[in-house]
Amino acid sequence: MIKIGILGSTGYVGLELARLISNHPEAEVIFLDSRSYENKSYSSIFPNMKKIIDAPCVSINLEDEASLAGIDLLFCALPHGLSQKAVQTAYKLGIKVIDMSADFRIKSAPVYEEWYGVKQEALKELDAAAYGLCELHREAIKKAEIIANPGCYPTSIILALYPLLKEKAVDTETLVVDSKSGVSGAGRNLNDAILYGQCNESVKAYSIGNHRHIPEIEQELSLAAGEAVMLQFTPHLIPMTRGILSSIYFKNKKNMSDKDIEDIYKQYYSEEFFIRLLQQGELPQTKAVYGTNYCDIGFKTDKRTNRIILVSAIDNLVKGAAGQAVQNMNLLFNLKETTGLQLTPIWP
Repeated sequence: MIKIGILGSTGYVGLELARLISNHPEAEVIFLDSRSYENKSYSSIFPNMKKIIDAPCVSINLEDEASLAGIDLLFCALPHGLSQKAVQTAYKLGIKVIDMSADFRIKSAPVYEEWYGVKQEALKELDAAAYGLCELHREAIKKAEIIANPGCYPTSIILALYPLLKEKAVDTETLVVDSKSGVSGAGRNLNDAILYGQCNESVKAYSIGNHRHIPEIEQELSLAAGEAVMLQFTPHLIPMTRGILSSIYFKNKKNMSDKDIEDIYKQYYSEEFFIRLLQQGELPQTKAVYGTNYCDIGFKTDKRTNRIILVSAIDNLVKGAAGQAVQNMNLLFNLKETTGLQLTPIWP
């Protein structure tokens, strides 16, 4: 049995981790860390966890290395900047870490510091970290001690683009991404922008051209393409709880047919359990992946404009965060990758 500790257990991602692990046959939660809710039972904070996890939250002191004793894996669901110390402590103790923040996703420390405004002080750990997008970096993940769990927007975009980038079929000079996310992506903290009265019945774009996920997306797309890739990325907040829908546009530079494109996706993803390739004429929708680790991908060719339009859908808290983290855990501990994650989407 894999013994788990969760730092930041009372955020939405921490809660989703606890929910998924409570149903995992090979893992158990040893502690649930929260400074804000220390000594309060987990189910008193989250009523959905009643009779599932009633244990009290604890406040882990990372200065005391003994506080991490007895665990095999640390999930770090802390905000960016705060994760560095936790990852350093666990790495020093030989405890595997899956970090949910951005602290170890971006391999260039100066780029991370520029976009996040935080000093990268864990350079040794940064070098040791594997980028945890399982379908692309499976073998590196299996050997790693630290996993940088990808962001939600990056997951939806990178998985959709990867096969065509590898086949040099994307005109990167015309690459535009439009993504829409449910409000849970903004976290559980009080935030004026996600107050019901202000986000309900409203859709808005934000962080145009300067969203912090841009360098992470461009890093992975550039690796796939074998050359520097830039994109125009516009995220939107949409009044729903969960889900990300990404629409991706670019010139069809090889004039590929629908069958050509379909064949490429089958070549790369036909054996990937969590990627569902939709039939021609069928496009993804967030409701179809709600509460699951699936990523649905569809496409349309527009012959009038000679463009390819890719569409992907994920649940931002599962495939975009906690589910992907559990998938990474399964790889780290040589378990079947789907263990604890074969969830049926909720409909309606």
